[in-house]
Amino acid sequence: MTTRPASEVDCLVVGGGPVGLLTAILLGQAGMQVALVERWPQRYPLPRACTIDHEALRILQSAGIMADHADLFAPSRGARGGYQFRNGDGELLRSIDWNRPAESGWANTNGFHQPDLEAVLEEIAEATAGVTVHRGWAFSSFAQDTGAVSAQLISTTEPTTTATVCSRWLVGADGANSPVRTQLAVGVGDSGFEADWLVIDYRPLHEETWDAFVVQYCDPHQPATAVNSGPGRRRFEFMRRDDMPVDELAQEATAWRLMASWGVTPDNAELERHAVYTFRGRWAQTWRVGHAFLAGDAAHLMPPFLGQGLCAGLRDARALAWRLGMVHAGLADAGVLETYGPERAGHVREIIDEAVAAGRVICELDPARAAARDTELKRQAGTAVEPPHPRLGTPSITVPSRGIEGRLAPQGRVAVAGRTGLFDDVVGGGWQLVSRAGDPGDLLDEDVASWFRKIGGSVTDLSSASPVRDIDGAYESWFSRHGCTAFLARPDFYVFGAGGHTDIPRLVSELRRALQPHPNEGKHLR
Repeated sequence: MTTRPASEVDCLVVGGGPVGLLTAILLGQAGMQVALVERWPQRYPLPRACTIDHEALRILQSAGIMADHADLFAPSRGARGGYQFRNGDGELLRSIDWNRPAESGWANTNGFHQPDLEAVLEEIAEATAGVTVHRGWAFSSFAQDTGAVSAQLISTTEPTTTATVCSRWLVGADGANSPVRTQLAVGVGDSGFEADWLVIDYRPLHEETWDAFVVQYCDPHQPATAVNSGPGRRRFEFMRRDDMPVDELAQEATAWRLMASWGVTPDNAELERHAVYTFRGRWAQTWRVGHAFLAGDAAHLMPPFLGQGLCAGLRDARALAWRLGMVHAGLADAGVLETYGPERAGHVREIIDEAVAAGRVICELDPARAAARDTELKRQAGTAVEPPHPRLGTPSITVPSRGIEGRLAPQGRVAVAGRTGLFDDVVGGGWQLVSRAGDPGDLLDEDVASWFRKIGGSVTDLSSASPVRDIDGAYESWFSRHGCTAFLARPDFYVFGAGGHTDIPRLVSELRRALQPHPNEGKHLR
C-alpha cells in the first residue's frame, strides 16, 4: 500500500493524470500543502492524448518543466506541417494553419507521448515542497461546511483501509466519469455529437514522411485520421460505420486491416495500442460548488479533432492554481474564485463547438451529402484558416480594453544582461506589466509598485532605450497588431488590460481593486 495521505492539507487533488499533477505542482510552488490521490497504483503505460499546443507548453514552462524536457515534444513546422482535411479521392478540402507563428513562444502544435509527460510531471510533483503523491487511493465521498472539506478515501490495494483528509479546498481532476462531479451532483450539458472511433498507436520501424502533421480523411466509405503523435510514433483513427459491430472494430486484426490502405503492416510497424473510444462534446454546468472545483475531463469533454482536450485541462490547472495560491497567501480576496468556472467554461465551450463542427464535417457517411460538402469546401481550399482563438468567458478578471482583454498575451525571445531566452525565463512570469514606450515603473507610486512586486509582478520596458531587447520583434508585432503600447497580463498569460503607456497606473489600480475589493466597491469584473 502506498503512503497514507496526511489528515490535514491545504488542498486535496483527486486524479493523478497530467491535469491533477500539474495542479498539485503549481499549488505546491505557491506555498501550499497539497495531497494528490490517484486510484491506480501504477501509471497507465500506453498512449492517450498525443497533441499539445503552444499555450499549454507555456503553462508547462511556468511550472519549470520545459527547461529540461522540451525534447518530449515534436513540433509541427515547415511546408509539410499543418492540419489538412481531404476527401475520399485525396483532394484537399480545408487546411488549418497549425504552423502559424504562435503567441506563446513555442511551436503552435506539437506531438507527444503522454506516459513520458506523466512520468516527468509525477517526478516533479514528488520533488516539489509541500506536495505528496499517493497512488492506490480512491476518492469515496466528502462533506463540506463553510470553511473546509472532509474527504473519505479508500485504498484500492487494501479495500478495508480508509483515510480521512480535511482540506481547505478540493480539486476533482478525476476524469470523464468523475466521482467528485457525481458527489457534487453537477449536471452535464451535451452537444448531441457522438461517434465511435478506433484509435491505433504504432511505432514505424522505418522513418515515415507524411504530407501534414494531421490529415483528416473525410471519406464517407471510411472516415479516418492520421496523426504525428510524438517522437518516433504515429496514430491512426477510424470511425465505426453502422455495418461494423463495436467488438469487431476493437480487434487487432481490424486495426491492421484498416491501416493496410496506408501501407502500414506488421512488417514495417509495431502496434502499441488499439482501443475504441466514443467521441463526445460535453461540459459541466458548474465548475465550483463551495470549496470543491472541477478541472480537466471532469469539467469538459470534446471530440479530439482539434487536439485541444488536454490543452484545455492544463489551462484549467493554471487558471485555478493562481487563484487558489493568491487567496491562500492573503494576496487576493476569495471572490476571485467565483470567476474560475465562468472564465474557463466560456473559453472551452467555444473550442468544444469548433471541435464538434469539425467532427460533423469529418464523420459524414452519406455519399451525396459528402459530395455536396466537398464542392463547398473546395472553394475555400486554397486558404488556410486560423485555429480557434477564444476569449475568456464572463464574468472575468479583466478590464475593458477594446477587445484585447481576455485574449492571450505574447511571449517572445528577449535579451538582457548577456542572457537570451523566452521572456518568462529571462524576465519572469506571474503578473507582467510591459510597455514599449518607456519604463512602466516610472508611472507607479511607491505604494502601488510595492504592492505589485508583492503579488509577484514584473515591470518591463521594451522601448528602444531599454536594456531588454525584443530579439525577434514578437512584442513589437503584437503591440502594432492590437493598437496599444502597454499591457498587463495575468499569471495564466491572458491580458487583464491594455492601452497606452499613460494607462499603466489605471491598469494596476484596477487590478488591485479586482483582487482586493474594498467593502463598498465593485470587483471590476468584465
